[in-house]
Amino acid sequence: MLLKYFYDRTLAQASYMIGCQETHEALIVDPSRDIDQYLHAAQQARMTIIDVAETHIHADFVSGARELAHATGAALYLSAEGGEDWSYQFLRENDVPLKDGDSWMIGNIRIEAMHTPGHTPEHMIFLVTDTAGADKPMGIITGDCLFVNDVGRPDLLETAAGVIGSKEVGARGQFANVQKLKTMPDYLQVWPGHGAGSACGKSLGAIPSSTLGYEKLFNPAFQFSDEDAFVRWLLTGQPDTPHYFKHMKRINKEGPALLTDLPDPLPMDSFTYPDITASGANVIDARPDLRDGTIVTGAIRIPPTDRFNTYAGWMVNYDKPTYLIASAEDLPRFIKELHAVGIDQLEGFFTPDQVESYLTTIPQLDVKEAADLIASGAVVLDVRAKNEFHEGHIHNAVNLHYGMLAHGVPPLFQETLPQNTSVIVYCATGARSQIASSMLQNWGVPNVYNLTYGFDSWQKAGLTVEH
Repeated sequence: MLLKYFYDRTLAQASYMIGCQETHEALIVDPSRDIDQYLHAAQQARMTIIDVAETHIHADFVSGARELAHATGAALYLSAEGGEDWSYQFLRENDVPLKDGDSWMIGNIRIEAMHTPGHTPEHMIFLVTDTAGADKPMGIITGDCLFVNDVGRPDLLETAAGVIGSKEVGARGQFANVQKLKTMPDYLQVWPGHGAGSACGKSLGAIPSSTLGYEKLFNPAFQFSDEDAFVRWLLTGQPDTPHYFKHMKRINKEGPALLTDLPDPLPMDSFTYPDITASGANVIDARPDLRDGTIVTGAIRIPPTDRFNTYAGWMVNYDKPTYLIASAEDLPRFIKELHAVGIDQLEGFFTPDQVESYLTTIPQLDVKEAADLIASGAVVLDVRAKNEFHEGHIHNAVNLHYGMLAHGVPPLFQETLPQNTSVIVYCATGARSQIASSMLQNWGVPNVYNLTYGFDSWQKAGLTVEH
């Protein structure tokens, strides 16, 4: 048996290729939309991709299952559990709807589906057995049911899709899943769908795999015997739900557009920039991160870090077209990363030199300058997640997740601040605060400053931290 691991660090998302080395047939599980990596890996291993499977309808990225099946002719194996509201709507004649206990073969490899509702109603895990040398599974592809050091959050249907009351049902489903997993052999390897940094859980481990025995010993979810206590623990402290998750659920349920059908963004003329911003379209300023405080008026400043696409998913209006400000050589990367989170209406792009006349500057502060302004009465805005804020923050800071600035001026700034009041924005390292300060500037909030290297620099300077 061949097992190959793929990992998208921008989304903290894992996918897998399972191949039979005797028949040279392969299955891809939970593919991302960037399918070239799977085609290349299969070619290198002399494998033919015959099947594609998913553990569930994903909320945090656009699935590549339809794209890969279209490119290879592979059959799709997708959950038919969870009820009509959570059924895939794009199955073809040769695709296979899966029920609990169903199994199929990839050469000598047997894949068995186990329904594990909790993270989502249709969720499944896959037990993998190499029948050439064994009659019992060697491992489990656990999707978003079980992670290293965590289990998948059960609240997304409520917080992202608006299904009221579903989070407690999901949490109780996760408790049942953990009890079921407790009865399974310790030697089973665990191959999860996400790693540290994913918003699909609250404390995911950074290592790519584990064993069920290890998780039984050290994963907090396995330490509960009381269901109500488990539910309280699981629903407490979950991260903010990104705005784009509700769009991913719909897109992946209905079937994503094929990338081959999407046009490339067109080069724009600089004189059209004011009309585009006035139209309400999304304009993403993705120029290199120089930490010089320059932003393009009317654009959302999103520095091109590893989290570029998740930042964009928080900030853009999916009902409007999107334009990029980026160099021609950087454009392919941004297109791929935006497609990964379903931002497909990429109408056009401007090069940085075309928008120079629209540049403005947000003053950048080092920690000493920030401390002096705070002492003189500045408003301090912490735009990190609530769990980061509770772990430590600058004295008297107001916590407002940067994503909350996407759709209007927050109440804090709807009333006029005292004249000449400074507003200092900070995050952990300075990337998210660039997004937030650009939005405040666009909303017309005066006297906005950015703490250049964020709370990390504040702590390193030994300044007072409040908990």
